[in-house]
Amino acid sequence: METVVTVLVLLFAVFVVLGAYAAVKVVGAAKRSVDRTITQARRTVEDHTLRAKSFTQLGPAGELAQLRLTLRTSMRATQDALYAGVHEDESLKESIALFERLSVHGRELEGDLKRLEAEPDRATLTERLPALRERTQRITESADSLRWAARDRARRFADDDLDTLSAQIDVEAGALRHWTKTEPTEPTAEPPTGPTTEPPAAAADPRTWPGAPRQASAEEPARPAITPSGRRPVYPWQKKPRPESTT
Repeated sequence: METVVTVLVLLFAVFVVLGAYAAVKVVGAAKRSVDRTITQARRTVEDHTLRAKSFTQLGPAGELAQLRLTLRTSMRATQDALYAGVHEDESLKESIALFERLSVHGRELEGDLKRLEAEPDRATLTERLPALRERTQRITESADSLRWAARDRARRFADDDLDTLSAQIDVEAGALRHWTKTEPTEPTAEPPTGPTTEPPAAAADPRTWPGAPRQASAEEPARPAITPSGRRPVYPWQKKPRPESTT
């Protein structure tokens, strides 16, 4: 009885632990989902704000907003392309490592551009704009190069797979239409080259067909019309013939 109670207590403890672990996992997944949703919403709001500033503000402030928008768009597109393709192409891991190093410079530039938006000295801001523009161009060009290389690689693999698939389909279609292929004609029998023999006259005579009477050939001896009878049988009740007198 004590063993049964112990087993039930252990099972209850296991169920409680598993339930707590599942609850923690569910709460963590929900929290990550909420954080991801909030982050995406914040990014969307910031992008729309920067786009509005680039159109509405003139001078250095509008250019700074345009540089930030260009940098964020390029880096985000490259990140999405690389992380989406690494599941199918393991060689993109090295590209992701390079992109992570590039992202460090991108985040530094993003922070500098964001701080300069509140810079009251317009002269200093105008003086630093060429260097900021060059840094933004170098980072975005590197990110674009990685992104387009990954996309070209994926497209090349897709084209190769499509070529292979098309060739296999052509072979299968040809096998399904096997009746359209011309059958090889059988060679006609050539006449024998050896000495030919004249066919017997009876072969060409329709009277030699099965059931027709045969005609006597020249080689066969002529038979008499009436066959002479052989020796007649002698029966015991017959009288012996008398010999004829010589006198």
